[in-house]
Amino acid sequence: MILPKVRDPRFVTIRRRGTLTDGDHRLLALWAASCAEHVLGLFESAQPGDPRPRHAIEHARAWVRGEVKMMQARAAGGHAMGAARDLRGAARHAAYAAGQAGAVAHVAAHELGAAAYAIKAVRAAAPDALSEAAGGLECQWQRDQLPEAIRELVLDDQRLRNDICWSVFH
Repeated sequence: MILPKVRDPRFVTIRRRGTLTDGDHRLLALWAASCAEHVLGLFESAQPGDPRPRHAIEHARAWVRGEVKMMQARAAGGHAMGAARDLRGAARHAAYAAGQAGAVAHVAAHELGAAAYAIKAVRAAAPDALSEAAGGLECQWQRDQLPEAIRELVLDDQRLRNDICWSVFH
């Protein structure tokens, strides 16, 4: 579970009675796509013939550019999650990260799912003794990618939802 039971209005667009601007929604989608893309190789090395996670990331970015509708990005995210179902470990988490990135167009709060699954993917790919450190480095890399306009929003979201995101955000 990566979404809270009560939706944070900061992740609901203004037109839906929240406070999230369309510009910040697009920045969240781009950041989520970057987080997922950073670990995509962990999926593609295990499943080189399956384009679904890559397509989800591409659709997230295409949605930001106005080239695809929200439902298309969301559907691509769902297909990426389908690619994860029969897998285990790093490849599975990387596919889920891509799926979450695709879903940001529909629900902005999926941004943290993309980041959390990416950290889980890196942890799973690392030797046991280095897993925690690898996850910490991935978390820091993600934070370094945050645009200033959404930085405090995402950092606060990490703090608030860390417990339901497997405590991957330190």
